[in-house]
Amino acid sequence: MTFTETKLKGAFVIDLEPIMDERGFFARTWCKKEFEAHGLNPNLVQCNTSFNKKKGTLRGMHYQTAPHEEAKLIRCTMGSIYDVIIDLRKESETLKQWYACKLTAENRKMLYVPEGFAHGFQTLEDNSEVFYQMTEFYHPEHASGIRCDDPLFAIQWPLPIKVISRKDSTFKSL
Repeated sequence: MTFTETKLKGAFVIDLEPIMDERGFFARTWCKKEFEAHGLNPNLVQCNTSFNKKKGTLRGMHYQTAPHEEAKLIRCTMGSIYDVIIDLRKESETLKQWYACKLTAENRKMLYVPEGFAHGFQTLEDNSEVFYQMTEFYHPEHASGIRCDDPLFAIQWPLPIKVISRKDSTFKSL
């Protein structure tokens, strides 16, 4: 795996390093030692999948509050998404800044999202599936979010929002 730090300290885009042969390829998508060597939280405790029927679906911007903050490793396994993170760490030099990247089934990139970040994505194709690995169990009483259209961040979503949950559409601005 190749780890490339984003403009938001501690957040990484991770590229697979496929070993090709006549069958196709083999690649490692997780290695505790490599994650530790880059200072990333390697303690994965839960995995989730989200399947999204419609292009333009928006999920986010989600995070968990203390003491149950979570790091996430995100990968698009079918279709494509525009993946967005916002730095909410009070002590961070990049507080309130956001970063986005395109994750697709074809490019096989992953995004490591540290604790203290909000996360969300918009589907760029119908039938897009996202695989999440988290370092903390889900705690509904600590689940929170920020409006995806909060003017403070002015996130430039690539498509009109076609589908969004009632909960996500009623989050407050920061």
